[in-house]
Amino acid sequence: MLEQARQRTSVFQQRLKDTGVDVAVLTDEASIAWLAGFWGYLSVEFGRPTFLIIRPDDEPVVITPLMESEMVSKMTWVEHIETWEDSGPNRWENVLTRVLGETPGAIGVERHVIPPIVRNWFDDQMPGVGLNDVAPTLGAMRMIKSPEEIVVMRQAGQVAGAMMAAAEGALTEGAPEYEAALAVIDAGTRKAAGFLTAKGWEAFVSPMIHNLQVMQSGRDTSMVHRRASVKLLERGDPVYFCFCKMAQFKQYKLGFDRMFFIKELSDEAASVQEAAIDAQQAALAALKPGVTAESIAAAADEVYHARGYATGYRTGRSIGMSYLEAPELKAGDKTVIQAGMTFAVDGGISVDGKLGGRIGDSVVVTDTGFEYLTEYPRKVLLVDN
Repeated sequence: MLEQARQRTSVFQQRLKDTGVDVAVLTDEASIAWLAGFWGYLSVEFGRPTFLIIRPDDEPVVITPLMESEMVSKMTWVEHIETWEDSGPNRWENVLTRVLGETPGAIGVERHVIPPIVRNWFDDQMPGVGLNDVAPTLGAMRMIKSPEEIVVMRQAGQVAGAMMAAAEGALTEGAPEYEAALAVIDAGTRKAAGFLTAKGWEAFVSPMIHNLQVMQSGRDTSMVHRRASVKLLERGDPVYFCFCKMAQFKQYKLGFDRMFFIKELSDEAASVQEAAIDAQQAALAALKPGVTAESIAAAADEVYHARGYATGYRTGRSIGMSYLEAPELKAGDKTVIQAGMTFAVDGGISVDGKLGGRIGDSVVVTDTGFEYLTEYPRKVLLVDN
């Protein structure tokens, strides 16, 4: 992992040189992990930004809170690590000023993800300096996954499969939703732990599955992204699980969704779910190198329209170390699909205030089509626990 990160940084340095950027100031956790091999846990939400400073012809510099510096030094291949403290002369603003120098030249940032406190610092300290957006450069580099990355994403898919099996096994009439969420966390954590050792870089990778479980049941299935609650499951309930912020391993994040029905389902509910499944399968059948991203979405849209439903959202998104990468499978995205791209591909229908149909899988594009990264039955799922 670390040698790959070093090689990526070398390529990124050359691209900075080609585009005339003198120094890139990276603050996004996913970008730092992809290039430097580490991620912290304090994060900017605590007012504690981490930086990766990259110049075309110099060694990279990591700027990290002092309290995390020991862990960071064990995880990254970058040798030059500068630390900062919450107060006094060694605050991050002063350390960043020192590392950048008085005449930093053309500065590159990831414009859409730079933390406000860092953007405000640039506006205050360098009001006349324009910030170049290097996000497209990084995005293009991250679009095609390496074989080593695909191996990790396949492991993430196995973690996700264990989570979904536990979710289905926990669905019992009269049980609260949160019990299923707890089963997901337990099963996913145990599966992830099986891929890890306590040696070297992996010693700092936690197997813990976290974030609030996206889960809706009954009439609430039309409410996309509601979290698991104390609501009791009832006979005939549809139950929807989305693992888009849960299914991840070694920072690689997948998309994975399934809908279950407790003991029985109506003809209407079955029809809606079948339409979602068929739309997803139509999109996947169209997914191959050489076609455009928007054409994949169009294939799904044909199914929705034929069944009398309107298109509600995109058909898919590129996945990797970020929750959302480029391209997206939606109207207007004319990116040409290439082997090595990875996507979360969804089928989704909402009938407001009534019910919904949902399915989602993560896949990798191959030379001839695609392969699934996530595996679970792709049919109407009736549970009789």
